Amino acid sequence: MKRVLALLLILQMTLPLAARKSHEPVKVSCVGNSITYGMKLQNREQDCYPAQLQRMLGSGYEVGNFGKSGATLLRKGHRPYMEQEEFRKAMDFAGDIVVIHLGINDTDPRDWPYFSVDFVGDYLALIDSLKSVNPKARFLVAKMTPIGYTHPRFLTGTKQYHGEIQEAIREVVKQSGAQYIDFYEPLYHFPWMLPDAVHPNAEGATMLAREVYCAITGDYGGLQLPLWYSDNMVLPRGKVFNINGSADAGERVTIKIAGRKYKTMADANGRWSVAAGPFPPMMATTLTVKTKTKTLQYRNVALGDIWLCSGQSNMEFELKQSSTAADAASAKDSGLRLFDMKCNWRTDNVAWKATAVDSVQHLQYFRKTKWEQCTPETAAEFSAIGYYFGKTLRDSLKVPIGLICNAVGGSTAESWVDRELLETKDPEILADWLNNELIMEWARGRARFNLSAGEGERHPYEPCYLWEAGILPLKDCPITGVIWYQGESNAENLPSYEKLFPLLVDSWRSVFGPVPFYYCQLSEMNRPTWPAFRDLQQKLLAVRPGLGMAVTKDLGEWEEVHYRNKRPAGERLGAIALKNLYF
Repeated sequence: MKRVLALLLILQMTLPLAARKSHEPVKVSCVGNSITYGMKLQNREQDCYPAQLQRMLGSGYEVGNFGKSGATLLRKGHRPYMEQEEFRKAMDFAGDIVVIHLGINDTDPRDWPYFSVDFVGDYLALIDSLKSVNPKARFLVAKMTPIGYTHPRFLTGTKQYHGEIQEAIREVVKQSGAQYIDFYEPLYHFPWMLPDAVHPNAEGATMLAREVYCAITGDYGGLQLPLWYSDNMVLPRGKVFNINGSADAGERVTIKIAGRKYKTMADANGRWSVAAGPFPPMMATTLTVKTKTKTLQYRNVALGDIWLCSGQSNMEFELKQSSTAADAASAKDSGLRLFDMKCNWRTDNVAWKATAVDSVQHLQYFRKTKWEQCTPETAAEFSAIGYYFGKTLRDSLKVPIGLICNAVGGSTAESWVDRELLETKDPEILADWLNNELIMEWARGRARFNLSAGEGERHPYEPCYLWEAGILPLKDCPITGVIWYQGESNAENLPSYEKLFPLLVDSWRSVFGPVPFYYCQLSEMNRPTWPAFRDLQQKLLAVRPGLGMAVTKDLGEWEEVHYRNKRPAGERLGAIALKNLYF
């Protein structure tokens, strides 16, 4: 049934084009509020999203901007769209394709608390009205753009109303049969693109135009898989898992792995997914994913378990830096695979170049990487704790083990928590983060210096940043569990960490499922807050199921935060995993 519905929707995408004479442009109506209009843009007529959409689509289309600043969808709202001149112009235009983005102004306390029950009916009435002047029109209904946490009413109803309206829009899509497009996700992780917490800047408007362009044309860039797919990768053994990707709308996708074949089709928004497996452990197979025009082939794929190794510098600490660096010479194991997400710019005590600051603003913090087999060379550059953890599992389980490391030196716990949870559960930590005393002064000072030569406030120590740059890109990765070493950059504020750590675990499990989460206790060192912090880490074992803690107090060095004997820490984490998960 889902495939039939997808085919019908994709067929609908072509109807307005086929119904018109070849010399007539396809009319695209952009219906909305000030975001569609382009308010706050310095060069509105060139940079508003409908104008950018026109340039993307070209001369075969005519795009009309029918945005009205302050307009509500609600007909009893303070400025109903259907009573505005822009609505009458949209009716006269009679678009073949109608893009609607309304609802933001309905979050006003004058509107939503009183008239929310009318929203779905009013939205359907708007669609019916626009359809009456062009019965063959195709409708694209947008999930609303974000409202930033700096909005003055964010915590006094706006965030809640915004979420409720998003759900109402889903119901509109369900009842109307319109195509649902996403104006929310592309902007949500770039709050600086909403300078006043509501209106996108020119770059944000480009993102919206791109979403509409892809939806109209079905051009999503052809067959693509997530960044962590490469030769030598590890996929799960013994369980069903999803292989997800994107392709142009309606493209048929064929997947072959370990002697099995699967077929699916990209939906109207370019997404596709198949459930594969279960497979027994396997050292080497080939994964082939292809469409009519493109083939992606991944060789020497192992089927085993995948663990994410994360945290700050003691997890990042490389095997070649450790007191057992000589072990790298014998670290040749084709069943241990490493995916090492090293950063483009370390958070050392330096001012980054302006180009680096700009790249960090765009979440381009980690280098592109690929899976490698464990060799003396790759092991030497990898996390020492991660390596010994993986070796412990390999020695006992005799199945392929994949390790992903994305640890960042000095990173704060709050930087690894997703924005939605912080907005809901700990919004105070988001405010003016470079001057926020909930964040350790050391971390804020280092960030200010790193950013001093550029324009921007985004940094790996910022709340949410590493979640957005280092976790979201892995969201479809079917990991088995997490090992974690972090806390040094939060040890001066125990009440804050007591709140943050469960949120961090919840964040990651929202992406990876209820995976085990095993962490290291801070080591012995001459810092006055660390004994109490270690005690807190012990108590935190009870806050969520599936947690485990490796004691490392005996491994520390009194004057050095980066003790060199990492082997016991990795082996202890491995022993916890073997006891709690495998045996």
